[in-house]
Amino acid sequence: MGIKITNVKVILTAPEGINLIVVKVETNQDGLYGLGCATFAYRHLAVKCLIEEYLKPLLIGRCAENIEELWQLMHQNAYWRNGPIENSAIAGVDMALWDIKGKMANMPLYQLFGGKCRGGVPIYRHADGKDLNELCENIQKYKEQGITHIRCQSGGYGGSSYGKKPLNSPSGALAGVYLDSKKYMRDTLKLFDNIRSKIGFDIALCHDVHERLKPSEAIKFACELEKYDLFFLEDAISLENSEWMHQLRSKTTIPLAQGELFTNPYEWKFLITERLIDYIRVHISQIGGITPARKLQIFAEQFGVRTAWHGPGDMSPLGHAANIHIDLAAPNFGVQEWSGTEPPNFVIQELKGPKEALLDVFPGLPEYKNGYVYANDKPGLGVEINEAEAAKYPCENTITRWTQTRLIDGTLQTP
Repeated sequence: MGIKITNVKVILTAPEGINLIVVKVETNQDGLYGLGCATFAYRHLAVKCLIEEYLKPLLIGRCAENIEELWQLMHQNAYWRNGPIENSAIAGVDMALWDIKGKMANMPLYQLFGGKCRGGVPIYRHADGKDLNELCENIQKYKEQGITHIRCQSGGYGGSSYGKKPLNSPSGALAGVYLDSKKYMRDTLKLFDNIRSKIGFDIALCHDVHERLKPSEAIKFACELEKYDLFFLEDAISLENSEWMHQLRSKTTIPLAQGELFTNPYEWKFLITERLIDYIRVHISQIGGITPARKLQIFAEQFGVRTAWHGPGDMSPLGHAANIHIDLAAPNFGVQEWSGTEPPNFVIQELKGPKEALLDVFPGLPEYKNGYVYANDKPGLGVEINEAEAAKYPCENTITRWTQTRLIDGTLQTP
């Protein structure tokens, strides 16, 4: 008879004030179910609708063991393929099916991927500050906690946050995050010069441009950052201008990380085969879950590209756990972004352990200790959900402001 899917359930929760989407796939075997992350925080109701109205009827009655078949079925069923809403919905089911597979085998997922290549997963954290002294203090706090890789920003991406329009913007300019690229580059170069002067070169530093520069500016910026020996420079070129990666790669020796916004294999294929990047940075639920992420990891390995999966606050602990399981089994693992147990802000706080609400909702989070994150070795993803606790933290459907980025004249800029 086999293991059949009997129900696909969507659970919405926001224990840290960020909309999270969890998919629960139930089966005809008592007590056997799987959980997955379908989080798209800024379009959560669209993902919920797609799962409940389209994927659930498609999946009920089918064999839960046939993960590849079901992934292809969900991917092809709408005819038009890819996109963040559909991929997130598919990812939630896909992770849940892998969770079921691990529970059937009574093994943590990394064992199904070939076993561990390393004992724990080294991570990087985000440090920010209102000025250099605060930023360096925050870097030092991370160093004391065993963190050896730190992403440094000052004042948010592009050096700006949502607020009033600049004095030199035109009359009638709308509210938003106003970006001055020249000032941002000058300030960031000065920032890294001062950081290296204060803390030296014994810690790996990263920086995220977040696509907020023109391609020619990004090339100049990368070249000027070389002397500060960055571990990588992230998303220096926007997705829409990926052809410029050829010029960027030819002009700089700084390691390049790319891919946070990727949803389609054609967006990363040429970057990897032509060796234009050093780290692939996809958000695994945005490409469709564990199944495509494993294929991407193995593909990248053939070309010397390492993984550095996106691991932001707008990802449930199930998504973080999926990252960790793939990391443990990947020979070409690079580093893991980590915000899995603390609130996703730019300014470091004193770490007092995971937030109570998050732990109450998601028992079994991957464990952080002295610079590394460890899977908990329970079968499957190893993370559960307390649905009664999850219901205490409803999602909110609000307007997203941080993506309303603008140039000085008010023109919208990719965020």
